[in-house]
Amino acid sequence: MARVLISPFTFLFLGILGLISFPAEAAIKKYQFDIQVKNVSRLCHAKPIVTVNGRFPGPTIYVTEGDRVLVNVTNHAQYNMSIHWHGLKQYRNGWADGPAYITQCPIQTGGSYTYDFNVTGQRGTLWWHAHILWLRATVYGALVIMPKQGTPFPFPQPNEEFEILFGEWWHADVEEVVKRGTNMGLPPNMSDAHTINGKPGPLFPCSEKHTFAMEVELGKTYLLRIINSALNDELFFAIAGHSMTVVEVDAVYTKPFTTQAILIAPGQTTNVLVQANQIPSRYFMATRPFIDVPLAIDSKMATAILQYKGIPNTVLPTLPQLPASNDTEFALNYSKKLKSLNSQKYPANVPLKVDRNLFYTIGFGKNSCPKCVNGTKFLASLNNISFAMPQTAILQAHYFNIKGVYRTDFPDKPPTPFNYTGAPLTANLRTATGTRVSNIAFNSTVELVLQDTNLLTVESHPFHLHGYNFFVVGTGIGNFDPAKDPAKYNLVDPMERNTVGVPTGGWTAIRFRADNPGVWFMHCHLELHTGWGLKTAFVVEDGTGPNQSVLPPPKDLPPC
Repeated sequence: MARVLISPFTFLFLGILGLISFPAEAAIKKYQFDIQVKNVSRLCHAKPIVTVNGRFPGPTIYVTEGDRVLVNVTNHAQYNMSIHWHGLKQYRNGWADGPAYITQCPIQTGGSYTYDFNVTGQRGTLWWHAHILWLRATVYGALVIMPKQGTPFPFPQPNEEFEILFGEWWHADVEEVVKRGTNMGLPPNMSDAHTINGKPGPLFPCSEKHTFAMEVELGKTYLLRIINSALNDELFFAIAGHSMTVVEVDAVYTKPFTTQAILIAPGQTTNVLVQANQIPSRYFMATRPFIDVPLAIDSKMATAILQYKGIPNTVLPTLPQLPASNDTEFALNYSKKLKSLNSQKYPANVPLKVDRNLFYTIGFGKNSCPKCVNGTKFLASLNNISFAMPQTAILQAHYFNIKGVYRTDFPDKPPTPFNYTGAPLTANLRTATGTRVSNIAFNSTVELVLQDTNLLTVESHPFHLHGYNFFVVGTGIGNFDPAKDPAKYNLVDPMERNTVGVPTGGWTAIRFRADNPGVWFMHCHLELHTGWGLKTAFVVEDGTGPNQSVLPPPKDLPPC
């Protein structure tokens, strides 16, 4: 269809007309993000936090599939800043992806940068967050992509929808907490509370007014767009007296299934339908961590309230039954239920032939640190390589062919095979440190098996790949067996997503087609582990076609 260039005013008028009578063209959505410090009070204590526009959590970005989005970020805070649009594919446009020193250098104090991107072929719930230091503790918000006008959801139309963002709260300044832990060579202090939409709920001191409440009407159906913005914890979530029907994860439609509780890892999103079909009253919605290894965590329950219209606030809410904190069986069974819708309109295009097989082991270790408390500091690695952040963004180095910033010799498999999930291993494997990445041929199909190991300890890890969705074709407990396990893969309707949990002492296999050229970060979405080096990147080469190469950088790209 031919397009006519028109003025913004005519465009706006036609857009309004489109709402009345005919489909609207893709729009340009503009947002201003002012990074500013604001005093916020929680748990009887006020502290300055970094925010977007003075809001915590930050503003929701609402767009429609096909829109072009321009977000101007101006940094008034004392920290360098970058924003990641988590789950957006950013085709050929890594400049707008956001991870500091991977696709851009950060926006310095007093600086501005406009993230300019198209929302193509995606609809659903994603989110945005700071992607430097631990600033995403307070700098995060929802990104809601509505289907194109006239395209219904492939599930019953809800009467109303709400965003539900989980987070973590520290009494102290988070960056100071991290700095103290790093200097001592120890993990930083855990958070003091979890939050729902920035509020811990009335089970915490001084939190009666810091409680999120959601009013519902009897007989209506509600869509909850749930986002785990926590830094370090996988979370269970349930609503007293009400079941939930899962219809989407990571902005991909699922085969609907009903459950009493969901499990959601940091970085993941889950859309559920909830029917207000119970006796009108007040019901707690609650979340607490899932952890199936003996680690110290903040296991207190954050709560919000689902309140039927007309019910007074004096009615005491009832608490839901959450799975036990270490309920591995629930976690594994829940993951098995997640399957792509795989309909004619929303097919699961799983790569059946694999061009490149990758096998990455996840390990912890300790390096010498004379000034640290125990003379050592923690690090984490993939294939025994702990990633070192460069001083120049890798995408710039790749695009402009700047030498000496990174190496492309990241190994496809671990240097030394061993019994990955056997008895705990404390031997020093002489973990290497370096800025090492993998080159991937354009349009090749990749299978990556992520294998947890018992180096120091086993633990679950949610891995996020930038620039892509992938299919979760298999998962299991113990060591991956390349001779037997691929026969059990689901290659028909596996879940497609951007962040996946590797189970404690187990493995997960993913597949994707490398059709998005550029530099794409892949890392554990537990901030603690990322900081210790549990990350790498893929450099996907340009193709030979006219629209198969990285776009030129924008003129306002922050300098290094």
